[in-house]
Amino acid sequence: MSSRLTARGLTLAYEDRTVVDALDLAIPDGRVTVIVGPNACGKSTTLRALGRLLKPAGGAVLLDGEELAKLPTKRIARSIGLLPQTPVAPEAITVADLVSRGRQPHQAWWKQWSEEDERAVVDAMARTDVTALADRSVDELSGGQRQRVWIAMALAQETDLLLLDEPTTYLDISHQVEVLDLVRRLNRLRGRTIVLVLHDLNQAARYADHLIAMKAGRVVAEGPPEQIVTADLVRDVFGLESVVVPDPVTGSPLVVPGTPWHADERGEDAAAAVV
Repeated sequence: MSSRLTARGLTLAYEDRTVVDALDLAIPDGRVTVIVGPNACGKSTTLRALGRLLKPAGGAVLLDGEELAKLPTKRIARSIGLLPQTPVAPEAITVADLVSRGRQPHQAWWKQWSEEDERAVVDAMARTDVTALADRSVDELSGGQRQRVWIAMALAQETDLLLLDEPTTYLDISHQVEVLDLVRRLNRLRGRTIVLVLHDLNQAARYADHLIAMKAGRVVAEGPPEQIVTADLVRDVFGLESVVVPDPVTGSPLVVPGTPWHADERGEDAAAAVV
């Protein structure tokens, strides 16, 4: 399995609090990788380090075998696109203007806006279905529309690696599926290597080619969802009793949470019937 983006002995900390400890990781090229785990397990922190938004306290992130911390910023920006969890758009900016900002890594003081820049922006907007919103203010859009616009900006950057931190946060279920279907299409049609952090384990199992489960700053398991998503894993990582069955639509693992209080209710009802 080839991997352009890797972590070796990666330790991440906020002041004196270690969040990720001696992590080894390899992101498979050309695949959709999803990182899951309980709150505060280090998944978003790891993604920030993979995009060089957080300096390692130990170890290193490597891009094409070179230490990310030592590479020029523009080279990284031309290779890795990162969409943080809660991006903030400048006030009153239009959709077209925001998407155009994805071309900044390709700009220089002597270089004017080019036909290549225009092509990249038009293509990114078409692929995310936001062309009709080009003149609208980003502030006026729905949550799902805004997410598509931010993804369009990341696409306009034209990087081979795309990192998305919880891109479905605050979206209703239809918009969540819309965004994740878009991510899958980008991978399948363009061969982009995509890494997502998701909270929803069932969505992760449905959309991931490669699933990474984290707990307390360490990788507990990784691999194809159908191989690693088990009731034992769910119990170990999330502390939840469950039954794992095939998704009736995709065949991917579907986690059905155990609900002991239902069993208690049934027990009480049965006892009442006996009385």
